[in-house]
Amino acid sequence: MKATYHQYILNFKQPSGTSRGVLKTKETWFIVLEKDGKTGVGECGILRGLSADDRSDYEEKLQWACEHIGLGKDQLWNELIEFPSIQFGIEMAFLSLESENPFVLFPSDFTENQHSIPINGLVWMGDEAFMKRQIEDKIEQGFNCIKLKIGAIEFDKELDLLRFIRQNFDKETMEIRVDANGVFSYDSALYKINQIAGFEVHSIEQPIQKNNTDMMSVLCKNTTIPIALDEELIGVFSFDDKRQLLQKIQPQYIVLKPSFIGGIRGTLEWISIAEKLNIGWWITSALESNIGLNAIAQFTFLLNNSMPQGLGTGSLYTNNFDCPLTVAHGKLWYDKDKEWKVDPNHFK
Repeated sequence: MKATYHQYILNFKQPSGTSRGVLKTKETWFIVLEKDGKTGVGECGILRGLSADDRSDYEEKLQWACEHIGLGKDQLWNELIEFPSIQFGIEMAFLSLESENPFVLFPSDFTENQHSIPINGLVWMGDEAFMKRQIEDKIEQGFNCIKLKIGAIEFDKELDLLRFIRQNFDKETMEIRVDANGVFSYDSALYKINQIAGFEVHSIEQPIQKNNTDMMSVLCKNTTIPIALDEELIGVFSFDDKRQLLQKIQPQYIVLKPSFIGGIRGTLEWISIAEKLNIGWWITSALESNIGLNAIAQFTFLLNNSMPQGLGTGSLYTNNFDCPLTVAHGKLWYDKDKEWKVDPNHFK
């Protein structure tokens, strides 16, 4: 078996605001396996400034993984425990290589276009007019769950955006999720959560910065809105550490990004712990190309979670890969009539 790795730079159609600044490009890496005339492709979806494996030796570890591909995906997963995006890329590449169709990793009613996955409509950070325009677009596109990233503008204006949604839709018609990305201070967090609660919000992600487990535990005990841990899960590698974290904080939900938490195996570990503790969860993509999004979507469908998932739509980039994934009426579908268009030159 031959394994190679290749960098690919994704270009945003328009600069996208996050709590970590405005993104214009997104770096990603692909692992390509070749054996007996077959090819498998996996995406290592690192996000600089956020991923646990944003390290100076990242490319060196990619090279090591390719040189030791003969160890197999299970042993490699263990060896790459501090490189969750590479763990997922390896898992994906092996599944792709072993599949009849390299892009159908988990055959199901989803890949047969018989069923879809409900998803939330993501509203990016920006000025008030830009965010309101996005909300209107998501409503027009048929979404019944909107996720609002907050922290870029004045808090009162963000409340106005929530008020705008609730003036037009009640909570049965439109679910609202809020993602604070750790922007609240310890002193203001509970006050702001209580302000947001007046708009019957489903949940708030990561109200304060990670690694403040005592304060996060207090918030989760006293919150008027269910709290979902997101960044808090990044960099927690061992099964025991995962269990201890959730036992201490006792959040209402966790948000699972396979590229950040060790791919399929890492995600299943978090789910098994969460469910024993009666903690809810959903899956979220993390700005991967359509190759990574495709793997996450197919895996997510098999988990039978009826909640709207946080899966991207593949439409952010000018140079993404054409694929069967399509969004209609707030749901992600796999349209078998559409073909994958992946140029081998992308992986050279």
